[in-house]
Amino acid sequence: MNLPQTDKKRLVIIGGGFAGISLAKKLKDLNVQLVMIDKHNYHTFQPLLYQVSTSGLEPDSIAYPIRKVLKRLSNFHFRLAEVERIDADMQKVYTSIGDLTYDYLVIATGTKTNFFGNQDLAKNAMPMKNVPQALNIRSLMLQNFEKADDCERLEERKALLNFCIVGGGPTGVELSGALAELKRNVFPKDYRHLNVEEMQIHLFEGAERILPPMSEHASKKASDFLQELGVQIHLKTLVKDYDGETVTLNDDTTMRCKNLVWAAGVTGASIPGLSGQALVEKLNRFKVDRYNRIEGYPNIFAIGDIAYMETDAFKKGHPQVAQPAIQQGEHLAKNLYRLLEGKNLEPFTYNDKGTMATVGRNRAVVDLSKVKFSGFLAWFVWMFVHLMALVGFRNRVIVFFNWAYNYINYDKAARLIVRPFNHKT
Repeated sequence: MNLPQTDKKRLVIIGGGFAGISLAKKLKDLNVQLVMIDKHNYHTFQPLLYQVSTSGLEPDSIAYPIRKVLKRLSNFHFRLAEVERIDADMQKVYTSIGDLTYDYLVIATGTKTNFFGNQDLAKNAMPMKNVPQALNIRSLMLQNFEKADDCERLEERKALLNFCIVGGGPTGVELSGALAELKRNVFPKDYRHLNVEEMQIHLFEGAERILPPMSEHASKKASDFLQELGVQIHLKTLVKDYDGETVTLNDDTTMRCKNLVWAAGVTGASIPGLSGQALVEKLNRFKVDRYNRIEGYPNIFAIGDIAYMETDAFKKGHPQVAQPAIQQGEHLAKNLYRLLEGKNLEPFTYNDKGTMATVGRNRAVVDLSKVKFSGFLAWFVWMFVHLMALVGFRNRVIVFFNWAYNYINYDKAARLIVRPFNHKT
């Protein structure tokens, strides 16, 4: 890998997600050569991916060039590459465009979709972890509606209009609500000669309630909201198999469906090379101490979803959402300054600011430490928090304009099949 020669120590960050970006933004005055590696040249605001997949937003509204995000860093270098492995003994990272030595390494690779070893699901289900995948879902949805509008056979048409969302966490709930609003407000206008009531939305969750990480109040209200919108919720139900045409459940019942979105779980996007004791194999996350150092590697750190840190308050590690990643990135930045100054590091403590999920227009649920609420106020709070969390003033303006337009006109403007999707390609 071609980088300028330097007498400074080199700090390499793998991953430009919430954790990596939050860390890098705080290192403006750190006396190192800073290198970030990512397989995309942009940062993605993942909480709004479901709006890209359901035509509410275009991808450039929630993605921002990494080089532009970090343009104020003077000794910063970005490389577009995939990291293949790490050699801790040689202090070297091997990538798709060459190798790179480091003095300090930070792994912030996040998570990837977990299909739990089911190859048919991995092949035929639609994941939603990045922008290309969200665009695939949008294209498939619109393509199937176009086919249904020209389909005479009832059984085939219903399969084209059947949407199955696997996983009742925030992603599954928000996606189900967005699809239900398309069915209610948009598709009847676009497909006037099609009986849109034939569109069915099924949400499958293996637990006893949707939104398991949130309060029972939030779960109950979200369930009520979804049922008001016509979403069929299946609790204590697992999807066992899917061949692209037929969904098989854990009780061996089947249904035809040509739109199955997998939001049922994630696993750490770990990188090969570190010893087995550093990795919690079941979760595929690197085990770190209270300073985010990977066990056994004093100069290698992990932050965000890939880091597994056990504390008294979080005995199974921190939740794999944006806030822990952002806070760990910012805290590690402070510790890196202390490290280079020869000072003792300070342990990380997570400040849980609460969780929230939207279920559609005027419907959301919010769990804060001392208060839980739902409905229009929760929806307004959800919008404000997500709008302010977006990277870049331009993105905030565009998203605000789109949301205002959608709210006033009951419309979603991004119903474009820009890149047709084919499972075989």
